[in-house]
Amino acid sequence: MRTTRPTILPLARSLVFAGLAACAGNAFADVTLYTTREPGLIQPILEQFTKDTGIKANTVFVKDGLLERVKAEGDKSPADVLMTVDIGNLIDLVQGGVTQPVESKVLNETIPANLRGSEGHWYTLSMRDRVAYVSNEVDVKELTYESLADPKWKGKFCTRSGQHPYNTGLIAAFIAHNGIEAAEEWLRGLKANLGRKPTGGDRDVARDILGGICDVGIANAYYVGRMKNSEPGTDARKWGDAIHVVRPTFAKDSSQGTHVNISGAAVARHAPNRDDAIKLLEYLVSEQAQHLYANANYEYPVRAGVALDPVVASFGTLVVDPLPLAEIAKHRKQASELVDKVGFDQ
Repeated sequence: MRTTRPTILPLARSLVFAGLAACAGNAFADVTLYTTREPGLIQPILEQFTKDTGIKANTVFVKDGLLERVKAEGDKSPADVLMTVDIGNLIDLVQGGVTQPVESKVLNETIPANLRGSEGHWYTLSMRDRVAYVSNEVDVKELTYESLADPKWKGKFCTRSGQHPYNTGLIAAFIAHNGIEAAEEWLRGLKANLGRKPTGGDRDVARDILGGICDVGIANAYYVGRMKNSEPGTDARKWGDAIHVVRPTFAKDSSQGTHVNISGAAVARHAPNRDDAIKLLEYLVSEQAQHLYANANYEYPVRAGVALDPVVASFGTLVVDPLPLAEIAKHRKQASELVDKVGFDQ
């Protein structure tokens, strides 16, 4: 008896191919984001991105070991975009070989050259200026980073651990501007001025200023936006209302710029959806997305001309230190070693 192979009718065949095409379409309509940021901070932006583009952004929160995870996944990694905070973490991804260069007119025209990788391996999405929190009972409107080591602040200065990336970033910038010897002298001066052991977070600086432990401290500006926009009567609101922000500059630099750290992103080396990954990065620096960064997270937008939250706007215009962040990041190891050498956290 002769057996015959089953045949696929023209209609059935067309349905099969249509289904395959739909699956392929869905694959190319997704982009996977690996991020060290709490997803809740950027979820509103990603949801708007999907509404505007039809591209779904799948978020994978990686608290620690982002570089190690992507390396272990190799060319099978589903990651399209790698997002993190702190320039050091971004540079580590580039040096670890898990990013790829991107050429985008939108990104290059929107983001200043000192805030992106020279070969397109990473891009700044928002800025976090490292500022001085000053007690409202102290009449100070201008400061340099150098002046915080002045003995007049003895017993009146507070900050978080010197080994925290926010502070090693600032120390690295100080080294880049003034040299390692001057940075050591400065750091010893800061240590001598400490009103309490470097610990806690940036908001604890404001808390301790309210508590009379210190008069001035170093912390990120966006936390002030959060505190001053908290509900009246809450602890956070009380801390925020006890201080004002002064943006220090480097005394020896005629540009008079304030040090910033960043949140930023890169396209993963083996991104399955490279084109959509670039679309996501371009969207994240659009006026709409940058408005959300500025008014939901209180971070300073990297795009010029974006309206700021009123609290952040009250700090005045941010003039960013023009020294390339990649140059500052080269001194991170020296900065960390210096913290230990002077016993800053002890």
